[in-house]
Amino acid sequence: MGKKLYVGNLAYSVSSADLERMLSEYGTVQSAEVINDRATGRSKGFGFVEMNSDDEAQSAINALNGTDQGGRSITVNEAKPREPRSGGGGYGGGGGGGRRDRY
Repeated sequence: MGKKLYVGNLAYSVSSADLERMLSEYGTVQSAEVINDRATGRSKGFGFVEMNSDDEAQSAINALNGTDQGGRSITVNEAKPREPRSGGGGYGGGGGGGRRDRY
């Protein structure tokens, strides 16, 4: 069990400070961050919280997973390690794939 939690299906109005308050009831929150879209700055509806200990993290999962927060049933579970991202988009990592002009 890890100390880092994934919290999903959050209302878009939930801030990092709100997330910290929500989980601080179950132990010491070392960090809390709602993830925002880079382009728009708007919340993506999920975040990550790092608790002080595994026991505190498990307590938060047991208490909050599936509960109603702001009219939404939130998901709280252990954060999974990030999948490695492949470089580049499209075909062969070369980018583009745009249209070709014919003469």
